[in-house]
Formats: sequence, C-alpha cells, structure tokens
Amino acid sequence: MSERHRIAAVADVPVGTGREFVAGGRIVALFHLDDGFHALDGICPHAGGPLAQGVVQGHIVTCPWHGWQFDVTSGQHCLNRRLCQTLFPVTVEGTDVFVDLP
Repeated sequence: MSERHRIAAVADVPVGTGREFVAGGRIVALFHLDDGFHALDGICPHAGGPLAQGVVQGHIVTCPWHGWQFDVTSGQHCLNRRLCQTLFPVTVEGTDVFVDLP
C-alpha cells in the first residue's frame, strides 16, 4: 500500500529542472518538464550520486557525479536496459505536488 506525501509547491521546481526532497524516509528526485512532473528514486545506483542535481536535457537527466543517464519519464538507464530507477506516481492539486511512495 502506498502513502501520499506532499513534497513541494509547483513554484519550487521551475520547468526544465529537478530538485531533491525527502519523503517517507526516501530521497526523491522531482523533475518539472514541459509535459509535467516526474519523480524517481533520487539516488544514482552507480555510486549514490544526487540525480536531482543533474543536468536535464529533454527527458534525460545526467548524474553529476559520474555521468550515468536516466529517462525521468520511465526511470530507464540510457545505455543498460537492465537498470531502471524506481518511479513514483505524481499528482498536482492546485499549487501542491504530491508523490505516492510504497
């Protein structure tokens, strides 16, 4: 069963950027793209880098520590199909952004 967490206001994450939040004991990388908000596990599986601090181009975020890249809409690693970051459902109500965490 998932739990719903308010993690940000819409204005906290400008379009084209990502921000890191802690919710339910997890680090969540929240990205605001032209098509809306996307959330995934914020810890890069390579060396624990902060994905939310990476550069976002289109739907791809690049980890700032070692350059691993993930599609923020699917969680899929860009070179290795066996690697996939956990995605979290996002809803926006008014000016509030919520994520559902397991």
